Amino acid sequence: MEFLKDHLPTVRRSLLSVPAANRRALEKAPGLDCDAVIYDLEDSVAPDAKAEARSNLVRAFETAGSSRQERIIRINSLASGFGRQDLDLVVTVGPDAVLIPKVESVSDIVEVSEILAASDRADAIAIWAMIETPKGVLNAASIAADAKRPGCFVVGLNDLRKETGVLPQPGRAYLVPWLMQVVLAGRAHGVDVIDSVFNDFRDEPGFDAECAQGRAMGFSGKMLIHPSQIEPANRHFGPDPQSIADAEEIVAAFQKPEAKGLNVISIDGNMVERLHLVEAEKLLAQAKLIAERKNAP
Repeated sequence: MEFLKDHLPTVRRSLLSVPAANRRALEKAPGLDCDAVIYDLEDSVAPDAKAEARSNLVRAFETAGSSRQERIIRINSLASGFGRQDLDLVVTVGPDAVLIPKVESVSDIVEVSEILAASDRADAIAIWAMIETPKGVLNAASIAADAKRPGCFVVGLNDLRKETGVLPQPGRAYLVPWLMQVVLAGRAHGVDVIDSVFNDFRDEPGFDAECAQGRAMGFSGKMLIHPSQIEPANRHFGPDPQSIADAEEIVAAFQKPEAKGLNVISIDGNMVERLHLVEAEKLLAQAKLIAERKNAP
């Protein structure tokens, strides 16, 4: 596959946020069908529970063993007084990534990167950024373009609403321009972008509609607050059967001898370019990875 010559597929349809203070949730998380777990030490953990939450994560990583999920630890900001202890924990347990809250400039990434660089796990731990403030949105392009750019953006709308006064209305009409600004910044520089949480996990139609909107806007997946949101997020942000069939048809068409050397071919009267072939190969690679994860012990 042309796509796989230079890239490995990533699947980040569903990223479940789990409070590190909640031992029961930590125990259940590895068995869930989400693509990633964000172990939260920040907003969901009270100040007097931070130390216990870090201890919980040490036990959780020791007992979980290898995981088919990406494992991310959201730390507190370094300015909070808790962040440095959180980073010491990150170095100890070795998650796939560390998620920095309220990133507003490249310096926020550099500061964490320099601390991790002093450990022997620096190259194995990716740095992700929460974009959840007005400055973060305005500077998303420069953050994504820098040499220390994060591996993923995660949008945080609760803080962004609080700082801007935008009301939490269905459809997110007044937030869409800012959301698209973050998506564009990420896509321009190869940074994955994850949509924000939907706060009412009991509102299934509302969550379904927001997933559909997020997928249409170009997000790779959604940050979740409850296991009940995993299935609809996987469904909306993952390849559906018809898309897989279409992708297989495109790949098969370009493999025919008469398509050799052609950049444009016709399939059922539709013009199909090689850029569509690359997208088809990417989708099939993602579908294969999803199937492999589902069948993993």
